[in-house]
Amino acid sequence: MIKIKRAFEEPEASDGERYLVDRLWPRGVSKAQAKLTDWLKELAPSDELRKWFDHDPKRWEEFRERYISELEKSGNLDLLDNLAQKAQTASVTLVYAAKDQEHNNAVVLKNLIEERMPAK
Repeated sequence: MIKIKRAFEEPEASDGERYLVDRLWPRGVSKAQAKLTDWLKELAPSDELRKWFDHDPKRWEEFRERYISELEKSGNLDLLDNLAQKAQTASVTLVYAAKDQEHNNAVVLKNLIEERMPAK
């Protein structure tokens, strides 16, 4: 199971492995509070794309397309495959800092990972 959760929410045992998928560390959250398995900066959007998007819902579709293109060019898609494998047997939570829970990179990553999981 793949879940997404804001970095400012309390970690729960049901989160399973927790991966921060932002390039920047969330302000005001200590490493101890975050209880992360790993920080996957490689899966975060570039600073240029992140700043252009600026969490503007009107730019969501284009952000999504540009972000997927960045991921494909990055050579880090194997990280998505690894997360998809883990999610078949345990919970995996993608942790992000954005206030907008519907328009952020973790939403895109969750969908991409689910697409990489074998159909049941």
